[in-house]
Amino acid sequence: MEDRTDPDERVEAQRARARAGGTPERKAELTSRGKGLARDRLAALLDPGFVIEDWLLARHDTPGLPADGVATVVGKIAGRDVCVMANDMSVKAGTWGVKTVEKIQRIQQVALDYRIPIVYLVDSGGARIDEQYGMFLDRRHSGRIFWNMARMNGVVPQVCVNFGPSPAGAAYLPAFCDFVAMIEGQTSVYLGSPRQAEAATGEKVDHEEMGGARMHCTVSGLGDMLVSSETEALDAVRSFLSYLPQSWEGTPPDAAPRPAAGREPISEIVPDDQRKPFDMRLVIEAIVDEGSFFEIKREFAAEILTGLARIEGMPLGVVANQSAVRGGILTQNSAEKAAQFISTCTAYALPLVFLMDVPGFMIGSTYERAAIIRRGQKMLQAVAEAVQPRICVIVRKGYGAGYMAMSGATFQPDCTIALPQAKLGLMGPEAAIQAIYGRKIEELDPDERAGFVASKRDEYERDIGVWGPAAEMFVDDIVPGHELRSQLARRLALYRSSPARPKVLIERRSHVMRG
Repeated sequence: MEDRTDPDERVEAQRARARAGGTPERKAELTSRGKGLARDRLAALLDPGFVIEDWLLARHDTPGLPADGVATVVGKIAGRDVCVMANDMSVKAGTWGVKTVEKIQRIQQVALDYRIPIVYLVDSGGARIDEQYGMFLDRRHSGRIFWNMARMNGVVPQVCVNFGPSPAGAAYLPAFCDFVAMIEGQTSVYLGSPRQAEAATGEKVDHEEMGGARMHCTVSGLGDMLVSSETEALDAVRSFLSYLPQSWEGTPPDAAPRPAAGREPISEIVPDDQRKPFDMRLVIEAIVDEGSFFEIKREFAAEILTGLARIEGMPLGVVANQSAVRGGILTQNSAEKAAQFISTCTAYALPLVFLMDVPGFMIGSTYERAAIIRRGQKMLQAVAEAVQPRICVIVRKGYGAGYMAMSGATFQPDCTIALPQAKLGLMGPEAAIQAIYGRKIEELDPDERAGFVASKRDEYERDIGVWGPAAEMFVDDIVPGHELRSQLARRLALYRSSPARPKVLIERRSHVMRG
């Protein structure tokens, strides 16, 4: 029988069915568990209006597979173009089929061709086993998604929100991204499920222990931000992208300047006593624009702080030793955390400010066996490759290899400036006194030891004070705490004005991508 339906009405009906996703019952079941629907997440993430969606009608002729369980769109965030892939959990549990894989690769190609960021909204039960031979083995199959991500690394920003499961191969989606938000109590990312682990190894573990959001944000470091809701996760994506250019060829966008939020003077935040801990976040608040510090991996390797911020509206990355946690010492985890962050800032030409209060790298057999040398080298390598504007601030101390890793003068920053209480040396007072006087201390009467060590400590601390290095021009300036923010603002504005630097950045980043 001839179909007399108006063509325009037929198109709209087909589109509506595809956008509707799964059955009403399935969608109600998801929302009853506090989960959002794919199209609602897109609406919450993107600006109203402009959206391009290719292959919306994929498998429209196959019952139960509207859009093949994935939306791939181009929209805008804060007026700037962005590509988005969103799994639809209401359609076959968001699993991947043949057309799903093709759609994901297509939106990746759009991001690469037009040099715009891509956001992955992941909520998937994994691959469909009944379609495996159409999506796993060939050059065009699912593995190419990750090949694409590897090639896109450092070219366009890649961002991931794990709303629910991301098992097996899909677990690598967050691993390739520049920023990953995970939702407490909802996210689960693992190569093998608890059931598979028990069958293969006998281990009994639940989903949260195996790959929950808190585990990945505190133990494995896969997650960059632990959030409590989907709304918070999507807000974090918008915030993160606001600091970055559209691609490695762009310029990080400025914002309207704001005053710093810090209420306490830096001179009162940072104690002279090297052994007394303080909260470096208070120093950050005193120098960056109010509300601009966007911390990354807050719960992981907390002895170092990493995050995006602004000073007088200019975007930058901050790497800071957190004295309040382990004295700010560098471990294998904090070195890798910093290395990853520094490399992201380098890829997208974000200036870096290092706030140094570092006693060095952690020592001991436990840390040597955890490959602290090999993993610490990653941080040194990342700093050496950072050719964007780079400022080192010696807040209180810089000892040993930690001085190099925190971009001390030997690692060629644009400048090295210090606060008046800063101290610099090959090692801290305790280690130095033991190295020089260890045998003598053992020979002393126990009643004399404490006084001898204290006097030698005071003597050593006077020797490593910053005034000597300043006289030798080993530091560029000693800056009082109240002047630090204005100094940083003036220097950042100057350093990024260099006509030669964009060429150096392009050459360096081109080399990194080719490598």
